[in-house]
Amino acid sequence: MTRTSRFLGTALATAAAALAMAGTAAAQDKTIKIYGFGAKSGVVGIFGQQSEAAMQAAAAAINRAGGVTLGDGSKARLVIDYLDDRCTPEEGINALRRIASQPDSFVAIGPSCSNVAEPVFGILQKKAGDASDSGIQFPIYTDVAAKGGLASISEWSFRNVPSETNMYKAVFEWIKATRPDLKTFFGGVEKDFAHSNSTFNVIKTHAGNNGLEVKGQADWLLNDTNFSNQVREMKRAGADVVAISAHPFTTCGVLKEMARQNVKPKLLIGLTSSSSMETLQGCGAQAEGLIIPTSFAPVTKEARDAAAAVQAINAKYNMDLHSAAAFENVFTLKDIIEQQKIMGRPDTIQADRQKMRQALATIKETTGLLGKVGRTSDREAIKPFLFVQAKGGNWTVAHTPAQ
Repeated sequence: MTRTSRFLGTALATAAAALAMAGTAAAQDKTIKIYGFGAKSGVVGIFGQQSEAAMQAAAAAINRAGGVTLGDGSKARLVIDYLDDRCTPEEGINALRRIASQPDSFVAIGPSCSNVAEPVFGILQKKAGDASDSGIQFPIYTDVAAKGGLASISEWSFRNVPSETNMYKAVFEWIKATRPDLKTFFGGVEKDFAHSNSTFNVIKTHAGNNGLEVKGQADWLLNDTNFSNQVREMKRAGADVVAISAHPFTTCGVLKEMARQNVKPKLLIGLTSSSSMETLQGCGAQAEGLIIPTSFAPVTKEARDAAAAVQAINAKYNMDLHSAAAFENVFTLKDIIEQQKIMGRPDTIQADRQKMRQALATIKETTGLLGKVGRTSDREAIKPFLFVQAKGGNWTVAHTPAQ
């Protein structure tokens, strides 16, 4: 989809200037809406909050550049409507049903949590066009939920998340090549969180495949606040490499307990979702040296402009690999609306949903904030990535692997 690449590059190049010129473009009489849903409250509520801010920032840039051209040639202002699913499956299913019942809804971005995405995708029609399947026929373009293989659940589900299998494979190959002194591995995991748990299995597998002896693992829960027993297990193992497959809140809890018990592995690896300012704000000193693979860092002009655009929406929010995907998704959907002549009206909505699904299914490549984003046959993304390291309260680029 070459127009996606052209439009995203052009729009991002002018986004910073546009932010300083609020109100210069006349507001369109018409509007067209993109819905989002995800966790805006609870322990991981920051993910949904930042995705919403990123979607709002992308919409603002699009509107200042003239808005969206609808199927009849008229212009419309892009509007974002975001629902909180609280990172619970029941709320996620309810959110999707509410969105799908709206007369102007033809696509949604979300959800934040893999334990929500899995059942939500499960109530979609599995195979598009199957008259015997009464599942919901509604396209979802996921920005955050990162558990591997979720898009294969339904032909109405699509994802713009990186492959953690590829990312951690590259991490441990890099460790093997550059740190031959490291021999042993120990892991800790948020056992009740689908993403953390599935990714830990990926991490542990690639650690073993690259010659590290796995000495054991410690488990905890997303809402835990005491990690003394788990860190004692870690201390007894005395491993050279420790991986923490957890989100910022419990990552910081574990890191602080490690500091209290004077546990100092030679190398510390984190979960993709913890490559965020929340981790550094919560435990920057204890996270020093932590290495995490990520599909976002402000290393290109487009990425820096997008990060500035989110800050302009709300200064308390920062762009990370999740909200960057939400930002990218809005631009991709804007391009599809124009290419497929979508109207977003009650009398066209069923056809609009079919057009959107078909267009998302045929995308071979889009342009992301770090470069080209490929697509797999099962509707997953192939995103560029790099490794960042916590240093002095900031994330710095530690390594950019060949891809």
